[in-house]
Amino acid sequence: MNIFTSNRERNLWVWAAATLFAIYASLGFVPRLVGLLDDATLSNAFWVGLFLVMHTILTQGLKARSRGIEIGVGLGIAAVYLLIALRFTIPAERSHLIEYSIVATFIYEAIRERSKHVESIRFPAILAFVITVLLGLFDEIIQIFLPNRVYDNFDVLFNAIAAFMAITGNAILTYVRNWRKNETRHSD
Repeated sequence: MNIFTSNRERNLWVWAAATLFAIYASLGFVPRLVGLLDDATLSNAFWVGLFLVMHTILTQGLKARSRGIEIGVGLGIAAVYLLIALRFTIPAERSHLIEYSIVATFIYEAIRERSKHVESIRFPAILAFVITVLLGLFDEIIQIFLPNRVYDNFDVLFNAIAAFMAITGNAILTYVRNWRKNETRHSD
């Protein structure tokens, strides 16, 4: 019996799990690594990470050839991410934005793929948000047991904000794409 409804769903869950593994595995050594790096290197790493987030959201939300309004919406979402990223001044806050945006996008897309084959999934966005927030909470709980790390409610909040932004951005892109398809179909 296969637990996945499609190869795409399986691949999305694998990517979500791999991303989470990387986040959880890095909890012990990242503070030391950050201490070794200068501000310019951290800043460059952040911008590369932000590019990866936008790439993940846009490639998942814009699967077909994009036109006009879809590109405009995608650029708007990128602008919101940029503005919020610039408001986060502490590198750790920025890392939550990157990490949990990617996790949320993979989980949301996996649940959406599953919902195409299983009728009992009614609200994929809400389910993906709850799962991602719980995984972010688990991230913080792990830190209770690590030396030089602490549980932080603000980090849980940053993880939730990242999940909300990624899922909302992806949902908006999907809605616009489907709306454009329906408009094109009705105009023919």
